[in-house]
Amino acid sequence: MKYLDPKNDLTFKKVFGEHPHVLKSFLNAMLPLSSDNLIEYLEYLSPEMVPEIPGIKNSIVDVRCTDKKGRQFIVEMQMLWTESFKQRVVFNASKAYVRQLEKSREFKLLQPVYALSLVNEVFEPEISEYYHHYQIVNLEHNEKQLEGLEFIFVELPKFKVESINEKKLQVLWLRFLTEIDEKVRSADPSLLEVNEIKEALEQLEVSAYSLDQLEYYDRYWDRVRTEVSFVSDALEKGQKEGMKVGYQDGLKKGIQEGMQKGMQKGMQKGMQKGMQKGMHDGLQQGLEQGLEQGLEKGRNKERLIIGINALRSGMDADKIVLFTGLSTQDIQKLEGLLAKFPDEAESYLDDFYC
Repeated sequence: MKYLDPKNDLTFKKVFGEHPHVLKSFLNAMLPLSSDNLIEYLEYLSPEMVPEIPGIKNSIVDVRCTDKKGRQFIVEMQMLWTESFKQRVVFNASKAYVRQLEKSREFKLLQPVYALSLVNEVFEPEISEYYHHYQIVNLEHNEKQLEGLEFIFVELPKFKVESINEKKLQVLWLRFLTEIDEKVRSADPSLLEVNEIKEALEQLEVSAYSLDQLEYYDRYWDRVRTEVSFVSDALEKGQKEGMKVGYQDGLKKGIQEGMQKGMQKGMQKGMQKGMQKGMHDGLQQGLEQGLEQGLEKGRNKERLIIGINALRSGMDADKIVLFTGLSTQDIQKLEGLLAKFPDEAESYLDDFYC
């Protein structure tokens, strides 16, 4: 028996977007719902159009549904992470919450919206936990919260069975998402103990798909790989250009400042016998200091060029800050340069040193 990966656009929507009882089991396991507040019935909602993230449009899969209480659930499978996803998730959930008023309902009748995001990358490397639950809370009194929106992010690569002490059903569903792929020929018997997971596994069998569907499955992975390369290439290109221009500018500035400081130092050493030695000592010291200052400016310029290329590629500002060490103010200034000079922004980087 051969399986497909459940994280693919085709399989994810087939498993969770066509079988509400399977999705119900999954959500009850993954969401922070009390035992007396579990989902009993689900109905699918039509997907809504939301703003795409530049350069990242094929790696997001979502399913939307509501239960008898009117609560809404947005489930997203994200193959490639950028900080823009957080804003996208907040936008999605907020839009779903506000749209309840289109039915002329009173504010007090608004029901919560839960956004569950399954991420196939690590985006919180400094935190060991894989499960992140966000609420709108009072910072001084965390037990006080504004109900209506809740966000759950799951870092799938961090999930390890041996280190988990969560409820069994959640562990089994996460094993389903992280262990099953094209290399698996036989699912672990423990996964077959839950009827919904067993049925989900049956939906992943290669024999359940037509040749056209399998071609679509492969094309999806190709698109995701292209997006990953797109972001990676933008960073690499920026680094190469930045290193080249930065070194040249730094060396030139270092020599100029070194000569100037050397002359000044030499003049100070004496107009007669001390002139020669003063010029030599001053020039050497000035060259060293000037070269170091120039190279530092060059390194800064290198980071700025990397930032420009990353912004052109559509990378999120927070991620650029993380990769380059630039400040948020630097990124905003670069965005301003790109808005004015989209093709020649590098030529105006001297403005950063004014």
